[in-house]
Amino acid sequence: MHLEFRHLRTIKAIHEAGGLARAAEQLNITQSALSHQIKGLEDQAGVELFLRRSKPMKLSAAGLRLLRLAEQVLPQVEAAQAEFSSLRDGHAGRMHIAIECHACFEWLFPVLEAFRKSWSDVDVDIRPGLAFDALPALQKEEVDLVVSSDPETIPGVEFIELFDYNPVFVASSHNPLAAKPYVEAEDFRDQTLITYPVEKSRLDVFSQLLIPAGVDPASIRQVELTAVILLLVASNRGVSVLPDWVVREVKYSSDYVTRPLTKDGITRRLYAAVRSEDREKPFMQELIRLAKIEARKLQQQ
Repeated sequence: MHLEFRHLRTIKAIHEAGGLARAAEQLNITQSALSHQIKGLEDQAGVELFLRRSKPMKLSAAGLRLLRLAEQVLPQVEAAQAEFSSLRDGHAGRMHIAIECHACFEWLFPVLEAFRKSWSDVDVDIRPGLAFDALPALQKEEVDLVVSSDPETIPGVEFIELFDYNPVFVASSHNPLAAKPYVEAEDFRDQTLITYPVEKSRLDVFSQLLIPAGVDPASIRQVELTAVILLLVASNRGVSVLPDWVVREVKYSSDYVTRPLTKDGITRRLYAAVRSEDREKPFMQELIRLAKIEARKLQQQ
């Protein structure tokens, strides 16, 4: 038996309308075409689907079985069609984000909180990009956006500027380096450097300062959470380098000092890497817009 969605819609329409004439009007087809469709379906099934002598027109036992099927299947089909329509229009979809910097979690969460209120049909998830190669995952469509400070030339991938930030030196106010107006690579030779558990090449202090100068700190202590890094720094257990937006509040604490890296300071830029085909999706544009707004708030604090 060859059963189509239109057959299920027909069964449901006749049952609800109670006759061929009204059902044909609802389905926007002629009564003759509707009768022909029912006759063809009954020929396939080998049984009558309607009790034609009854008024209003009623379904037979076989017709009722098809009605139950229609009531199960048609809502699912309509839901799928609505979902596909939303995907085409950019009102629904998936936004799986990989982050290549630990400190970005604190900046991104307020962005996602604002985003979800307007885009509840978008499936949002966060994957720490430090645990895998985020940009290749973006190409493979395993993630949809990568927050990165290291743009590359990758076919089919665009890097959208978000905001600039300054990596700054953070130390206890009792550390001897607190007396300096700025710190340089050599100042780290006798210090314990507290960092996130990340490859050196992904840390600004190494990629922008220590590696070019050929300098290694006395020791490295890796810590997962920013709050714990600041706790250890305040206890003079080591020094750290963090984005300026992370340490804005500690600038006003007598337990810490913050200093520029080098006399002129170091400026880095954060990007949102997305597939070119996804850049114009409304929800992608909205997330990036909210990200820039949150960044301006941080810089104004």
